[in-house]
Amino acid sequence: MTLRHGILVAILIALTISPANAQPTGEAEFRAIYRELVETNTTLSSGSCTLAAERMAARLKAAGFRDDDLHVLVDPGHPKEGSLVAILPGSDPDAKAILLLAHIDVVEAKREDWQRAPFTLVEEDGYFYGRGTSDDKAQAAVWVDTLARFKREGVRHQHTLKMALTCGEETVSGFNGAQDLATNHRDLIDAEFALNEGVGGLLDENGRQIVLNIQAGEKFPQDYRIEVTNAGGHSSRPTKENAIYRLADALVKLRAYDFPIQVNEVTRGYFEAMAKLQPEGAGAAMAAFAADPADAVAAKMIAETNPAWNALLRTTCVATLLDGGHATNALPQRATANVNCRILPGVSPDQVRETILAVVADPQVTVTTLKARSAIAPQPLLTERVMEPARIVAARVFPSVPFVPVMATGGTDAAFVTPAGIPTYGITGFFVGPEGSNAHGLNERMRVRSLMDGRNFLYELVKAYVGVVRDE
Repeated sequence: MTLRHGILVAILIALTISPANAQPTGEAEFRAIYRELVETNTTLSSGSCTLAAERMAARLKAAGFRDDDLHVLVDPGHPKEGSLVAILPGSDPDAKAILLLAHIDVVEAKREDWQRAPFTLVEEDGYFYGRGTSDDKAQAAVWVDTLARFKREGVRHQHTLKMALTCGEETVSGFNGAQDLATNHRDLIDAEFALNEGVGGLLDENGRQIVLNIQAGEKFPQDYRIEVTNAGGHSSRPTKENAIYRLADALVKLRAYDFPIQVNEVTRGYFEAMAKLQPEGAGAAMAAFAADPADAVAAKMIAETNPAWNALLRTTCVATLLDGGHATNALPQRATANVNCRILPGVSPDQVRETILAVVADPQVTVTTLKARSAIAPQPLLTERVMEPARIVAARVFPSVPFVPVMATGGTDAAFVTPAGIPTYGITGFFVGPEGSNAHGLNERMRVRSLMDGRNFLYELVKAYVGVVRDE
C-alpha cells in the first residue's frame, strides 16, 4: 500500500465514522434483537439454533432483505442445529465479500444453579445477565443489527457483506455449522476475510479501558486419553499395584511438567506492546522477553504472573475428566483420565502425545489421541488490508487505547473457516474487567456500556472494510 493510498483510506474512514458525541441510532431495535437471541434457548440438550436463525432472518426481512438473500440451512439429521447466511450485495462485482461470523449456540445452563433465569435477559447494576450474553450472542446480535442498519439507512458500499450465524461451536463432537458451511456451502460464504469472536478489550479494576485486541490465530485443542489397566482383584487383599494409583502418579508427573517456551511474531509483538501497560516488574520482563525470547528468566516471570500469559508462551495440557474402578469392593481394573491440551501453532498433536509418554515414563500407561475437533488451521496474516482500517477506527472510537494483535488460547470456528481459504480474525470491541464475563459459567454477563461501545465500534469497522460509497 502506497503512502498516498494509505492517507486516502484514512480520510475516507474518518469521514464515515460518526462523531464521538453522536447519539447511537436504533438502540431500541438492537436491544430487541439481543433480547430475542438471549431468550431463545440454543443449548444442544433442549434448545434450537434453527429457531434462533429463523427469528434473525425474520428481523432482516422486516428491515428490507429479500428472501433470496436469506438462507436458513438445516441439515436433515440435525433439525435443531440450523444456520443463517444473509447476503447484502455490494456495488462492485469484482470486490470480494466480507464475512461476519458468529455462533448462536450456547453452553448448557441449569436454572437451579443460576441466581437469575439463564434464558431471560436481565439488566441489573450496569450488566446484562443471561446465558449467551457474552458468548457469543452479543456479537451475533451486533451483526444482525449492522446488516439491518445498512439496509434501513441505505448505506451504499462496494464490497458485498455476508453474515453467517452458526450452531455447534460449543459442542466438540457434535454437528458444527461453520464446518458445514465451509465444506458444503463454500460458495455461499466466499469472502476476502471474516470477522469473528475471540478477543475484545481489557478494563482495569476501575473500569478504564487498557487495551483493545485483534486475534490472529489460535491454539489447537486436542484431547488425549491416559489409561491404566490391570487384573484387579478383591479389595480385601490390596496390593501396591493399583490402576488408580498408577494413573494418579502419571497425572502428578504431567502436572509438574512445563512445555518449552515458544514464540511467534504475534505473541512477541503482543508482549512488546503490553510491556508499556504493565507495572514495572511484569513490564520489564515483557520488554526483555520481546527483545530476546531466549531470556529464560523473563519468560519464567511472565508465565508465573498470569495463567493467560503462560498459555500464550507454551503448549499446555491439563486433566479435565477422571473415570476409574468398577465396584466399591474391588481393586480397579481400569482407570482413565481425559487430558485437554492447547497446542501452539507449529507443534503437532503427535509431538504432544510423544511428550506426554516421555513425561509419564511408565510402560503400563497408554496415551491415545482422541478425535480432533477440526483440522489444524494456519495462522492468518495480519495484512495492512485488515490492520489499517481497524487501527484507524479503533483510534477514533476508543481514543488513546492501544490496539494490539494477540493469539487466542481458546478455540473458535475460525478453525473451520480459515482452512477453507477465508482468513478469520477475532475482534469484538467488547471490554471486560479483571473479573471476566463468566462465559461458560454461572450467571454469565456482559457490561451494558461494553456492549453498546462494541456495537458502535463494529458498525464503524464494517463500514470501513466494505468501502462506503459517498454521494458526490
